Amino acid sequence: MNQPSPESAPVRVLLCDDHAVVRAGLLALLGSAPGVEVVGEAGTGEEAVALAARLRPAVVLMDLQLGAGMDGIEATRRIVAGAAARAGGGRPGGPYVLVLTTYDTDADITRAIDAGATGYLLKAERPEELFSAIRAAAEGRTALSPPVAGRVMARMRGAGRPSLTERERDILGQLARGLGNREIARALFISEATVKTHLGRIYDKLGVDTRAGAVAVAKEQRLLP
Repeated sequence: MNQPSPESAPVRVLLCDDHAVVRAGLLALLGSAPGVEVVGEAGTGEEAVALAARLRPAVVLMDLQLGAGMDGIEATRRIVAGAAARAGGGRPGGPYVLVLTTYDTDADITRAIDAGATGYLLKAERPEELFSAIRAAAEGRTALSPPVAGRVMARMRGAGRPSLTERERDILGQLARGLGNREIARALFISEATVKTHLGRIYDKLGVDTRAGAVAVAKEQRLLP
């Protein structure tokens, strides 16, 4: 019997929202999306972290406000940290966190990206945009709602356009492809230690703390090679 190829395998999604009605609506909506499979639901941040580790979904669809207990920001940070730990310094294979929320303040966006979220989507977006963002997140690509992207760009414009060296631009380009430190080092014929040093400088110049944040800002500022 022929086995399905990796390309045809559905994107496994974990839902995290503290409202059961919202989860039911998302479950029904995603059930109509080709190539997407919901593998679990969580009503709290603690549940999301535990299920993400056990089920290993490709994408965690994360609300920010989760009532009492761990909020979506901290849950995102722990899920991303768990994925990085399992990768052992290589390219994390997920889960990637896609924030889905009604909040679009600068503070919420910054905190989510700094926590390691791969994307930030507003609940007002059309279903097609959500489906597209899920597929992008499953590949480790950044997905931002237009209003969110606009806020990120406006913040960077206010801070001035950062000046990057040619080597830093090269590393950013590899970062945008989703490569880990070891893979970047091999691609550019430099050491991992050198990659880490350059990444630290890139983060400082762009005002971010994560790889996803660096890629998001670099795309908005057209800094990629």
